[in-house]
Amino acid sequence: MISIIVAVHNQLAINKIFVEHLQKYTYHTYELIIVDNNSTDGSREYYKSIGATVIENSQNFSYPYCQNQGIRAAKYDVFAFLNNDIIVAPHWDKKLLEAMDAHGLEIATPAGIERAETPKATRKLHRRWKAIKNFVGYVAKNDFTFRLMVKLMYGNWEKFNEKRYANYGTDVIEGFLGNSVIMKRSALDKVGFWDERIQAADWDLYFRSKKRSIDYGDIKPVHVALGVFNHHFIRITLGSNIKKEPVFADAANIIPLKDKWTDKEREILQKDLPR
Repeated sequence: MISIIVAVHNQLAINKIFVEHLQKYTYHTYELIIVDNNSTDGSREYYKSIGATVIENSQNFSYPYCQNQGIRAAKYDVFAFLNNDIIVAPHWDKKLLEAMDAHGLEIATPAGIERAETPKATRKLHRRWKAIKNFVGYVAKNDFTFRLMVKLMYGNWEKFNEKRYANYGTDVIEGFLGNSVIMKRSALDKVGFWDERIQAADWDLYFRSKKRSIDYGDIKPVHVALGVFNHHFIRITLGSNIKKEPVFADAANIIPLKDKWTDKEREILQKDLPR
């Protein structure tokens, strides 16, 4: 059983696509915990209508703050921290957990546009998605065009993932994909909750798991399960404001990653990542 934790702020069309695929493709019993950051477009009401547990924030809070809210509300011992602007793979949860168990992992992510099996493969995927997004997304950003872009990118989504799993199975590589993170509750005792000072929370989690693995050897760093591939729309709904950072209610508490991890520490801890 899984606790799926998702922070949202508006993006109703994307939220509906996300839920459609989550309901269709999730294998295990799950609870859906939505941390709603004061949505005004009906997203909060939508999630309530499908039976999700909705934490109602009166302001827009940062990613790590929201994930910790979700952890405190969670009933189960496996957490899935998912972005709302993704499409999950068929049986994404089952296959991820199988890969984790096969390699003794307590934290893992699927592959995706931002992290594939090799840097070359990642660049190829990213270029293809960027071309599709810029061409189709330039016309409009709505339910139809979001679905069209995914169709153009992968063809048949289920067959794309079947082929990927046939090629990679439960294979893993060290690294992470920030939009979909699976963590067992046992990992909390070792690496702790999300650091609410760090907006680059995926990097911070990787660094903490890597440091813990070096210092104590009781956990492995975050790995990517290559046989599972979740699609990420990558900020497409922000449109012309794509470079504009949101203003969070807890912005005064946030520090740059470099203020926590020195250049030397980051160099040492990420030396094993594919480049």
